[in-house]
Amino acid sequence: MHTFTSVFLTALAVHVCVQLWLAARQIRHVRAHRNRIPPEFSAVISPTEHEKAANYTLGKQRLAVIESVVDAVVLLWLTLGGGIAWVGRIAGAIGLPSLLTGVAHILGLFATLSLLALPFGVYRTFVLEQRFGFNRTTPGVFLADQCKGLALGAALGAPLAAAVLWVMHSAGARWWLLAWAVWLAFSLLVTWAWPRLIAPLFNKFSPLDDTALRQRIDALLERCGFRTSGVFVMAGSRRSAHGNAYFTGLGREKRIVFFDTLVSTLTAVQVESVLAHELGHFKLKHVTKRLAVGAATSFLGFAALGWLAQQGWFYSALGAGAPSDATALLLFLFVVPTFAWMLAPLAAAWARRHEFEADAFAARHSDGAELAGALVTMYKDNASTLTPDPLYSAFHDSHPPPAARIARLIASTRPRPTATTSASM
Repeated sequence: MHTFTSVFLTALAVHVCVQLWLAARQIRHVRAHRNRIPPEFSAVISPTEHEKAANYTLGKQRLAVIESVVDAVVLLWLTLGGGIAWVGRIAGAIGLPSLLTGVAHILGLFATLSLLALPFGVYRTFVLEQRFGFNRTTPGVFLADQCKGLALGAALGAPLAAAVLWVMHSAGARWWLLAWAVWLAFSLLVTWAWPRLIAPLFNKFSPLDDTALRQRIDALLERCGFRTSGVFVMAGSRRSAHGNAYFTGLGREKRIVFFDTLVSTLTAVQVESVLAHELGHFKLKHVTKRLAVGAATSFLGFAALGWLAQQGWFYSALGAGAPSDATALLLFLFVVPTFAWMLAPLAAAWARRHEFEADAFAARHSDGAELAGALVTMYKDNASTLTPDPLYSAFHDSHPPPAARIARLIASTRPRPTATTSASM
């Protein structure tokens, strides 16, 4: 057995074991606290709602365990089992020119993986989400979404794959630097185009027509010095009862989007406070920082790919057959996460720090107590667990645990004692 084969198998085994161990901790912890509402939520979350959130979390976690094991098996099939090579032979048998054969190889493999993942999507939507009252997606809408997703993936993926493969073949030893620039430009273009051209393919977006709420939002935007191309309500209730809010786009195409389910459950001042939180991410440069880190990470990734693509053992040790540009890309995309997962806790911690900072921004520019109330409503309506396992949360969660987040928000809204008062205590 090749040395790198052993390294890969060991890394994969460690990854799966850690994921299963963390999942087991989460399941035990949530189950143990299923009937224990945290004191800070006892006045607003009923025992029935708390138990529903626990059961929903347990259901999602058990499904995630199965997916983790299946993903590992699929990865072994793709690599040592010859799956990547098998799809490559099928693409080669079509008789297309070399560049188009590589594109067919990449798109064919992703289409195969989409089909393998379909049963999980069906179960998640029509069994798990249905069981807890969240699913509003009909089979027709679900099927249409799947077809749109595949078509969009091909429409965006084919030109990108063709451009990167052409650069790999034609740009010499430093091809990876130009390929990185192509990838970066593509990512920024898609981020810019998403709100106006892509997202409407899947959901209906309408301008916010609540005059009083819009005036409140406009006043907040003016206070914060923020410009946007519009405030929209997304008809998310057509597919799910979950609610959320987000910003999307770049430059002049920045849009504020509220789920219709969220607007219908929060008060006007709570909607404003949620928006202030999202504004905080932009005003505190969180989005810019994440884009910069993403660019730096992808730069390192393409540099590593530039070296690995020239190493014969990279292909032979992973069961990929004859070397090719498309094979190098696919191996890198699927094998690197087996090693990079160890950085997940750092990324999660950084994201949680940003959430705390955005909460503090919202407390300064809107109302921290109202944001706390909005978050509690969202936790309740989305059946989010209030009692995650601390270690699991530290490893996986991009948002702070509910209790810690609410406690910090409430503390930020309390009047601070004056110097005279402090001295007398």
